Amino acid sequence: MDMDRAKPRLSRRRLLLKGAALAAAPYALLPDPRAGAQSGAVDYPPAEWHPASASNYTVSDRPGDYAIDRVIIHVTQETYTNALAIFANPQKKVSAHYLVRSVDGHVAQCVREADIAWHAGNWTYNTRSIGIEHEGWVDQPAYFTDALYEQSARLTAAICATYGLPRDREHIIGHYQVPGTDHTDPGPYWDWVRYIRMVNFS
Repeated sequence: MDMDRAKPRLSRRRLLLKGAALAAAPYALLPDPRAGAQSGAVDYPPAEWHPASASNYTVSDRPGDYAIDRVIIHVTQETYTNALAIFANPQKKVSAHYLVRSVDGHVAQCVREADIAWHAGNWTYNTRSIGIEHEGWVDQPAYFTDALYEQSARLTAAICATYGLPRDREHIIGHYQVPGTDHTDPGPYWDWVRYIRMVNFS
């Protein structure tokens, strides 16, 4: 995980949609105007919605505002529960679109894909990517369970299908490949050959 701030940017389309919603619904029923999604909404149907704080990502209207051309694979260096708490804490200034639990591969969505999660430590890469965090530590391969690989691969395959991305290592990268990063995740125990194969057969 990495900290990365930017000034929120609202597209003309999003502003018009918000204006129409204001005219049609009582104010008390509207979602937080800084939030990229209403509570419970997910882009990937098997995921469970666990929203990041609106202070920890940038509202956008991707792929209209920015083309999405890659998936970035991360390892949390935290437990699943702690990672969710970090994303929900407005002081942390970090988030990811998805978080995959080690024991069973359960997927949480924390930021809508249309919005820009702060996960890569590089603004350009944040604007053009979907960030997937995986519970575990880079030096503890036991966290990289069959269930984690399987469910993460299905998620990545779905993202690739949505945005027309080739299912290869040029478009599915590790955090360590982001320019300017000092991170090493997903680390030496992440099985890239197995993972890319699973993405292609999901």
